[in-house]
Amino acid sequence: MFDFWQGAEGLPVYGHMIRAMIVYFYIFIIVKVLGQRSMSSIDALDFIFGVVIGDILGEPLTDGELPLAGPVGAAAMIAGLHLSLSIFALKAPRFRRVIEDEPIVLMKNGKILHKELRKAKITLEAFLMDLRLNNASDLTEVDYAILEMNGSISVIKKSNFESVTPNDMQMNVANKGYSSVLIEDGRIIDANVQKFGTLDWLRDQVHKHGFANPKEIFLMTVDESGQIYTSPKSNNTES
Repeated sequence: MFDFWQGAEGLPVYGHMIRAMIVYFYIFIIVKVLGQRSMSSIDALDFIFGVVIGDILGEPLTDGELPLAGPVGAAAMIAGLHLSLSIFALKAPRFRRVIEDEPIVLMKNGKILHKELRKAKITLEAFLMDLRLNNASDLTEVDYAILEMNGSISVIKKSNFESVTPNDMQMNVANKGYSSVLIEDGRIIDANVQKFGTLDWLRDQVHKHGFANPKEIFLMTVDESGQIYTSPKSNNTES
């Protein structure tokens, strides 16, 4: 009666169909538990998870003699490990850099960084293709190009060439450049602060933006024009 679960030689077609439904809804539940992050971007950790889960649960679908309990338990173990690593990475920023790659700046101030392209193993042709896909075929308009952790390339255009351009209105606007994180989840990023000022300068900026101390800030960034963005820590951002 439960051959579809325990496995049997010559498992009938309906047994394989029942197994397929079980695996489908099981993976659906796993994805919902892990959260939308695993579907929105594919980084190294998510890629490993997808490959392993597919291999574990794919084999019993084709081999009716294999019991289903073992693969289902193994998939649950992998999903729990994946979720634990993701949560730990959120709690420990230093550990996060072990499992998530830092963004790589491939183009800075309109100049292509050849060494960074080689480091990222990206050919010039592939780089130019990505710029075209980002509607940045004219290199003179590009200020920054960054290889993000999920493998995609994001483009920051020079301010004079953004949509509804100040250039069309004969206005000279300072280039925004690449935004640097000054405070992340209440923690000061000292290396980035030193690029723009001192800790006293940062404290002044914190107070100017209405915060008593950095621990009240979830994210503070600054671009090369000096424009500062802040987002407070809050558990009740929505009413």
